[in-house]
Amino acid sequence: MEELNALFHGFATVISPMNFLLMLVGIVLGVLIGVLPGLGGANGVAILLPLTFSMNPTSAIIMLSCIYWGALFGGAITSVLFNIPGEPWSVATTFDGYPMAQQGKAGEALTGAFTSSFIGAFIAVVMITFLAPLVAKFALKFGPPEFFSVYLLTFCSFVGMGKGSPFKILASMTLGFALACVGMDTVTGQLRLTFGFHELMRGFDFLIAVIGLFGIGEILLSMEEGLAFNGKSARIDPKVVFNTWKQLPAYWATSLRGALIGIWMGITPGGATPASFMSYGVAKKMSKRGDNFGNGELEGVVAPETAAHAAGTSALLPMLALGIPGSPTAAVLLGGLLIWGLQPGPLLFVEQKDFVWGLIASMYLGNLVGLVVVLTTVPLFASILRIPFSIIAPVIIVICAIGAYTVHNAMLDIWFMLLFGVVGYAFKKLDYPLAPLVLALVLGDKAEDAFRQSMLLSQGDLAIMFSNGLVGGITALALLMLFWPIISKLLSFVRKPKPQAFAAERPVD
Repeated sequence: MEELNALFHGFATVISPMNFLLMLVGIVLGVLIGVLPGLGGANGVAILLPLTFSMNPTSAIIMLSCIYWGALFGGAITSVLFNIPGEPWSVATTFDGYPMAQQGKAGEALTGAFTSSFIGAFIAVVMITFLAPLVAKFALKFGPPEFFSVYLLTFCSFVGMGKGSPFKILASMTLGFALACVGMDTVTGQLRLTFGFHELMRGFDFLIAVIGLFGIGEILLSMEEGLAFNGKSARIDPKVVFNTWKQLPAYWATSLRGALIGIWMGITPGGATPASFMSYGVAKKMSKRGDNFGNGELEGVVAPETAAHAAGTSALLPMLALGIPGSPTAAVLLGGLLIWGLQPGPLLFVEQKDFVWGLIASMYLGNLVGLVVVLTTVPLFASILRIPFSIIAPVIIVICAIGAYTVHNAMLDIWFMLLFGVVGYAFKKLDYPLAPLVLALVLGDKAEDAFRQSMLLSQGDLAIMFSNGLVGGITALALLMLFWPIISKLLSFVRKPKPQAFAAERPVD
């Protein structure tokens, strides 16, 4: 009951005229970002974060989170109409969404995608509403060793559960740790890695890094690929919406399964992209019409969209309750909290109740408003893709430069942003993941502080990381995750390989 009372108080905060207006603006900007291929939720939130510097934290987080919800909705539009995923997690939606559009059922596919996204997010928000306060209450008992073990688990989870080469993940994370070390040592006050440049005393601001790595890097990549958009048109009227809604209850099991997969992948640092693929693959295997997946099945749109939205939403649970982001976008939002003077973590639920419950209430309303906005404005947003990329790209670069400059009002930050943009472009060309770098940059100094405080408590004895069942269990789980790529290789040698059945019918799994 305590949670429900706090939630109703959060709704009262959100529905003030100014916050509701910011919610609408956030959703529209988010859909716009989601429609433009390559920009993505994390990039959009990073680029637009400086806009919120003059706002109070509650209004700022409502606007930024609604940009994120809007981007999650917007990615489906280009996937269905243009066969171009606006977001990485929308790739699986193209498998059945675009064939439906080619068959003249674009409105049905889009209605199914948007409604499934809403259902996935709603289930995840209900979970956050009741679970986050319990996790935060439990985390209040944490000391420095427990916090370090949780940070260690987060870093190691990226290695154990991340896709791609573990060595590339480690290399990316190491670079992030090195960048996080630049500036003043918070314990001794000594300068580190500044090489005599006074401008580096404040270290590398994560916002400059993410604007460059994600925003400029993607623009450079898109310029190289030379994007050209040719797609189907769509018009959604109430008749199409109601007819599609009549079909959706038949896929309740797919929706529930997708939401659970999404929640799990969101809380662990798996993310929305693997969640959408996993949900699509499981639905294909378990559906009676699985053989027809890839030829325009509505269920093939429902499964990835439910999982992606559930994962994107539930990634905020560890950020709010423990101060640990579950996705790149959550990492950017976490940085925003620090800029607004808030300390993410369990104390947030005690000291900033209005902020936390205003954010959770905005998740309910933001997704509902987002559903209405996208269902009514699809033709408008689809027409944006007909603007030449040569006009869109310079506008985005100017917005990035303004955002970087406003952080410290320093020209040097724009040069850093461009430098990070080149690094981001190189990472993407060489298939190095960016999320571990950003995570290490945001959390590196916090993990270092927790570790050094632990060492001061134990007088340098590493056994403190196994001093009780909780910290020992988390540390052991973290080490298991770190060495999981090696363990799984060894296990694959022991097990007999399974025969490759239906290989031609498995585009995903």
